[in-house]
Amino acid sequence: MTDRLSLKAAISAALLASLAGCSATTETTEIVPGWQPDTTYNVTILHTNDNHGRFWHNRHGEYGMAARKTLIDKLRAEAEADGAAVLLLSGGDINTGVPESDLQDAEPDFKGMTMIGYDAMALGNHEFDNSLDVLEKQMNWADFPMLSANIYDKATGERKYQAYEIFEKNGLRIAVMGLTTEDTAKIGNPEFIGELEFRDPKEEAKKLIAELEKTENPDIIIAATHMGHYEDGQRGINAPGDVALARYLNEGSLDMIVGGHSQEPVCMEGPNVASKTFKPGDECKPDNQNGTYIVQAHEWGKYVGKADFEFRNGELNLVSYDLIPVNLKKKIKVNGEKKRVFIQNEIPKDKGIYDFLKPYQEKGQDQLNVKIAETNDKLEGDRNVVRFQQTNLGRMIAAAHKERAKADFSVMNSGGVRDSIEAGDVTYKDVLTVQPFANMLTYTDMSGSEVLDYLNVVATKPVDSGAYAQFYGISMVVDGDSVSDVKVGGEALDPNKTYRFTVPSYNAAGGDGYPKITDHPGNVNTGFVDAEVLKDFLEKNTPIDVNKYAPNGEMVYK
Repeated sequence: MTDRLSLKAAISAALLASLAGCSATTETTEIVPGWQPDTTYNVTILHTNDNHGRFWHNRHGEYGMAARKTLIDKLRAEAEADGAAVLLLSGGDINTGVPESDLQDAEPDFKGMTMIGYDAMALGNHEFDNSLDVLEKQMNWADFPMLSANIYDKATGERKYQAYEIFEKNGLRIAVMGLTTEDTAKIGNPEFIGELEFRDPKEEAKKLIAELEKTENPDIIIAATHMGHYEDGQRGINAPGDVALARYLNEGSLDMIVGGHSQEPVCMEGPNVASKTFKPGDECKPDNQNGTYIVQAHEWGKYVGKADFEFRNGELNLVSYDLIPVNLKKKIKVNGEKKRVFIQNEIPKDKGIYDFLKPYQEKGQDQLNVKIAETNDKLEGDRNVVRFQQTNLGRMIAAAHKERAKADFSVMNSGGVRDSIEAGDVTYKDVLTVQPFANMLTYTDMSGSEVLDYLNVVATKPVDSGAYAQFYGISMVVDGDSVSDVKVGGEALDPNKTYRFTVPSYNAAGGDGYPKITDHPGNVNTGFVDAEVLKDFLEKNTPIDVNKYAPNGEMVYK
C-alpha cells in the first residue's frame, strides 16, 4: 500500500477507533478529519481550459461565457442540491487568440470568469505572452487564485506565484495545486520571462504533495495543470505532460488532474488508448494513470467537464463523467442545403454577464471589421497543416517580413500562425486572429557560414510543433539534422557573403528552441509589430493571388 493510501487508512482507522472509545497512537490522533466514518460525501468538479480569449460566442452562436455561466449555474445548483461539494477549475491559457480580448489584455475573460465563479486556475504558458505587469493586473481582476507551484523567481530562489489553495467544503479539505509546463521557458516570450525559472513540475508536485500531507492534511488532492495530455505518455518533443506526472508520483497520491495545453477532449477507449472518434454529445471516459483521474475539456469553452465523485472513509471514487457541449452545432442538409443546428438543446445566455461583456465585444469593432484586402482563395494557416508543411499563408507572412526589412530571405515559426484567412474580404480582425502575439520584426545580417549553422538548427525542427519553420526567398534540402543545397534568391549560399534574414523577435530571443541571436552584432529589432506588417502588406498588394505564395518545391525533406 502506498504512503498516501496508508495515511488515508490510518486516518480512517484512528477516527473509527476514537469513536468506538478505543485508544490510538499520538501520531494518528493529531490528524482529525472533518468527515465522518462510513458516510458517503459527494464531490463534483467542473472544469474548462484553454479559453484563449473566447469570452464571446462565435459567429455561429457557439460557446461563449454567457451560455457557459447558465450551464455552470445549473450544474452547480443541481450538485449542491444533492449535497455535493462543488469546485470549478480551469487548466489555464486564458490569454491570446481573439483580437477583442487581446487588445484589452483579456480583461473581459478574467472578469467574466470571476462572474461565473471559478475557484482556481493553473497558470498557462500563454499567461506569459505579455509582460509580467499585465499578469499582475489580470490577477487583480480575478477573485480566484491563479496557481503554479513550479515557477520560481531566479533572483530569490522562491516560488513566484501561489502554489496551492485549500478549500473546505462539507467537512472535506480539498487541496488544489497548480502546475505549468516547463516548455514555457522555450515557447514563452523570452523578453518577458527572463526573471523566471520553470522547474520540473513532476518533481515540484511530489515535493508539494509531501508538504501538503505534513502541514494541511488534505482529504483530496487535485492538480490544475497546463502541461498537456499525451496518449500513453507519448509526448514527442513536448515537455512531460499529465500522464508522465501521474506515473511519476506514488500511486494514488494525486486524486485528479484537471488539465489543459494540448487542447483536446480527453476521452479514452481503453487503457492508454484515446478515442479518435469522439464527437460532441458522446460518452467520455477520462484517463486513469497510477490511480489518478486525468480530464481535459478541449478548448475555448466548447465544453464544461463534470466529474462526480464519492468520498468515503478516505477514498475517492469516480461515479460519472461528462463533457457537456456549450451550444456546439453540426452541419446537416435541409432540402439539399447545408445548415448548422445545435447538437443539444440551446443553452440560454445569462443576461447579467452578457450585458457586462457586450461593451468589451463592441469596443474597437469599427476598427477591427474594416476591410483591408481581398483574396481569391484560402490562405492556409490551420494548425494541423501549417505545422506539417509549407503553406501559402506561412510563406506570405514571411514574404511580408522580407519586404519590410529589405532582407534576402525570411524565417517564420508556424506556431506564430494561429488561423487561416478564408477567401474573400480580409479585415484587420482576421490579421490579428492570425498573428495575436504582437511580436516584433527582427532582421540579422550573417555570413553564409553562420546562416548554414543557423539553418541546421531551425530548418530541422520536427513537424507537429510550433517550431516547424516556414520560409520565403530560400530553398534547401533537409536531411535529418542537417541541410544542404541551400540557395538564396536562386543562387547557391556563399559562406563568405553576408545575408540578411528576418525572424520574429520571439524566435530571435531563443523562443521555440531557436538559436538566440539577439546578442549577435548583426541583429536589429525593427520595432514593427508583426500583425501591422502583415496588414500593411495585404493593403499594398490587394487583391491577393494566393497562388503566388504557394510552395513550389523550395523545401525538400528527406
